[in-house]
Amino acid sequence: MSIELINIWYIVAAALFIFGLKQLGSPATAVRGNLLSSVGMFIAVVVTLFNQEILSFQWIIVAAVVGAIIGAVAAQKVAMTSMPEMVALFNGSGGIASLLVGWAALYNVGNTTFTDITILLSIVIGGVTFTGSILAWGKLSEVMVSRAVVFGAQRIFNAALLIALIVCSVLFCMDPAVDSPYLYAVIGLAFLFGVMAVLPIGGADMPVVISLLNSYSGLAACAAGFAINNNILIVAGSMVGAAGIILTNIMCKAMNRSLANVLFSGFGAVKQATKVEGEVKPINTEDAFLILEAAQSVTFVPGYGMAVAQAQHVVRELGELLEGNGAEVTYAIHPVAGRMPGHMNVLLAEANVPYDQLIEMDDINPRIDNIDVAVVIGANDVVNPAARNDENSPIYGMPIINVDHARTVFVLKRSMASGFSGVDNPLFFGENTRMLFGDAKESISSVVAEFKG
Repeated sequence: MSIELINIWYIVAAALFIFGLKQLGSPATAVRGNLLSSVGMFIAVVVTLFNQEILSFQWIIVAAVVGAIIGAVAAQKVAMTSMPEMVALFNGSGGIASLLVGWAALYNVGNTTFTDITILLSIVIGGVTFTGSILAWGKLSEVMVSRAVVFGAQRIFNAALLIALIVCSVLFCMDPAVDSPYLYAVIGLAFLFGVMAVLPIGGADMPVVISLLNSYSGLAACAAGFAINNNILIVAGSMVGAAGIILTNIMCKAMNRSLANVLFSGFGAVKQATKVEGEVKPINTEDAFLILEAAQSVTFVPGYGMAVAQAQHVVRELGELLEGNGAEVTYAIHPVAGRMPGHMNVLLAEANVPYDQLIEMDDINPRIDNIDVAVVIGANDVVNPAARNDENSPIYGMPIINVDHARTVFVLKRSMASGFSGVDNPLFFGENTRMLFGDAKESISSVVAEFKG
């Protein structure tokens, strides 16, 4: 196939990417958008295989089979609760792939200075993305501590590390040989910098980190596209990089923080929130049913605990029963609820919750005073009044869903443990709050049984 024909098909693939990305912006069209984007990628891969410069298909076929098996197993086996961790691993896979593509491009004869620079960028950004994503996976899966990890002279160490990376990068570009010692130095320093960049970031900021690393993986792919002169890789990488940056900015605004604050706040003094004390008022499912039965408006506020309990389907069932009883039912979605962007939207869409019942934080807060019952399911930090009232709290200033303003609040939790950020929640001790302890799925199923009984 000629280069001209390959590029025409690349344009078709790029158009499908754009239309697919546009439709991913709405839950109603997201499935179709995902399908269009997948078709575009399929076309891009198949057309690339017709490139006459490909010398052997042996390793390509092996890699395709291995990748297909891993993808199929992951799609079937990975639970929704582990989706953030899987996204982190996917970002890391994209980063290491870009690093290897850039490294392989060094073997091409006649590389220009511009090509050498793009090779360097794909290696550096890919390396940072790979190890940063692995560390993010470790924090999300809690195989390591999720809090910010800081130590003395951390700023100085990271500054020295960055300077060393820049110096080795310049020296490598001056003599971009495959066996250059500076190449291995750049790879090692990039790996280390990825670790040091994510280490001082706390678990509560992981949604932002996931989004940012996704952008990094796109930028690394874009640089790799320039390195091997592949137009569709440049386009796809640019789109992923731009989309990730936009989403990161949205997430930061939702937390009322700058990106610099998210990335570097771990270097400063860690605030200690005011100790919360009070009397907890527990409730059983029978009493919860009686209150819900009399309610005219109910808002569910999902969090990561709903994902852990796999409770989204019984939540939808309870919502339908409440509607049948004459109540207005809504689902309040905080932009950073869960452990990755859009986590709660995906869970509720999986349970076939109507899209028009999903209300964003800025839209639900003006109405919350008139809500009869707000049901908090495993959410913590995104409903924590300390973000409004306690200047010593690490989450102070972050916009929250003001569930404490509802007439009655049910909080479904297994225990009084703090959330992922480790901050105590005064909501649990509020006068209008009732704690429904236990597994969220079992608790809501019991309330559903009361309605049906």
